[in-house]
Formats: sequence, structure tokens, C-alpha cells
Amino acid sequence: MDLSNMRVRSNQLNLAAVMKYRRQLSLFVITLLIIVLFMITSPRVFLRPNIYLSFLTTVPFVGVMALGITVVLVTGEIDLSFPAVMAFSGYVFATLYELTGSVLLGLVGCIATGGMAGLCNGLLITKIGIPSIVVTLGMQFLLRGSTHVLAAGFQKVLRGVVDRPLYAIFVGKVGGVVPAQALWFAFLAVCMWLLLFRHKFGDHVLFVGDNENTARMMGINVDRTKILVFVLMGVLAAFAGLLDSMRMRTWWPTMGEGYMMTTFATVFVGGTSMFGGEGTILGTFIGAFLIGSLEAGIVAAGLTGFWTQFIYGLIILIAVTLHAVFRRREGI
Repeated sequence: MDLSNMRVRSNQLNLAAVMKYRRQLSLFVITLLIIVLFMITSPRVFLRPNIYLSFLTTVPFVGVMALGITVVLVTGEIDLSFPAVMAFSGYVFATLYELTGSVLLGLVGCIATGGMAGLCNGLLITKIGIPSIVVTLGMQFLLRGSTHVLAAGFQKVLRGVVDRPLYAIFVGKVGGVVPAQALWFAFLAVCMWLLLFRHKFGDHVLFVGDNENTARMMGINVDRTKILVFVLMGVLAAFAGLLDSMRMRTWWPTMGEGYMMTTFATVFVGGTSMFGGEGTILGTFIGAFLIGSLEAGIVAAGLTGFWTQFIYGLIILIAVTLHAVFRRREGI
């Protein structure tokens, strides 16, 4: 009798685990099916390992920023400034490296710049009361314009950076095969999952996104929580700028342009709700590779690059619509 009860209990736990992660499991299956489809339609590309190594090289830049956007959306806010933060922080890194030859000093300046941009966003949103979409849109234009003015439209070549020890740590090849930035993406995804679902700060973020007034009644410092979330977003965008600059060994004034739609598509297709209080780091991680494979598959199929914009837009609309329908059925 006890053994039978244990089996029933075990089956119930397994079913609960499946239901809890059903969206992520579904997304994983969809990703595999899409890759199989591309293998059939473009076997010369998708049956070779080079395309998958290419995913590991390029996907992390969008993926790292998508992790930050996931947390921002969980709080019920939005950030449109991260592509410009990426570019401006990358400019600071390239400039400091050019002046001092130190990757470490450039790294500190880059991360600090991203954090300050996020801090400004958070203070304007919480202390002045300006909607996040307005603040971050303004910050997007401000930082993008500042970047072009300071750089005068010219790129910065990171001469000799490949010989620096930190180059291999950030964008080198681990084991001569795996790009280091892919491991950074995986590491940050684990850290963000632990922060959001295994730390008190993550509980505060979820409560604030679910019901801000209730969170205040529970004694949660809502303003501080939101400010820290935007600082975190700025830091992740800056880190993405650092990785991209080092990978290319050149900083470009146009860095980050075109990443906004890709990043939001990654987050929404991953299962994070735009209504706040709900998010998934695992879904974002899987979604990053799904979106990356879509672009490669479209090009490999012989379609023009304009189709990627169409599909990204379609994905965002479908994902947001599904979230709204699920919430309505659940009575949220």
C-alpha cells in the first residue's frame, strides 16, 4: 500500500513538473522540428556543423540582452534603450582600450556606463513618474545620437586585442571549438534563473510585476526593485557590447541597430508575458537559438533577408496574442 502511494505521488510530481514547464518543453520541441525542417530544405547548410558553431558565435549577443529584457518585462515595465546602451558602452570600452591598451579598464568603464544608463532610466521612471516606454525611448535617441556625435561616424579598431589574455576568456575558442561567448550566455542564463526564482530579489520582482500595490503593502521597496532591474538591464546590454566589440575586434557606431526586434522576438517566443509578473529564463535561452536558426534558415532557403523582419513581426504578434488569450482563460 505504501509503495503504491509512493508511485502515485511520484507520478503526480512528474505530471506537475511537466505542466510547470510545458511551454518551455513545447518551445524546445518546436525548435527541434524547425531545425529538422531546415535540414530537409537546406541539407547543404544544416547537415554541417559549421552552421551550429555559427549560432554559438552570434546568438549570445542578442541572448544576453534578452535575459535582461525578460526581467524588465516581469516587473511590468519595458526598455527600448538597450541597443543604444550597447553601442554607447561599447564606445566607452573601445575608447578606453585605445587610450590605455587595457581590456580590464575598458571592461570596467563599459559596465559602469551601462549601469549608469540603467540607473538614469530607473530614477526617471520611479522618482519622476514618467512611463518606462517614454523614458527608454528618449534614452535610446539620446545615447544613439551621443554615440554618433562622439565617434563622428568612424569605427574604432581594437588593435592587438587578440593578444590580450582577456580576449580568449570572453570571445576565444574553448577547446579550440566552442566560442567562449556561448558559455558566457549559458552562465548568465543560470545566474539570472537563480536570481529570479531562487533569490529574495527575484520574489520582489515577481510580486511587483504581478501587483505593484500589493507589493507595497507587503513592505517591498518597489522603486528600488525597479531601479535595480533597469541597472541590471544596462549592465547586460553593456556586456553584450563588450563581447561584440571584441569578437569583431572593431567597434562600429551602428552597433546594436536591428537588435531590438530580434531581442523582443526572443523573449516573447520564449514565453515571457508582456503583462508582468510572469517570465521564463529557460524559455528565453531556448528562444534565442530558435530566432537565430530562423534567420539562418530563411537565408539558406534562398529567401531575401527582408523575410526575417516579416517573420519576427509575425512571431511577436502571435506570441503576445497567445499570452493575452491564456491570461483571459485563466481569469487573470
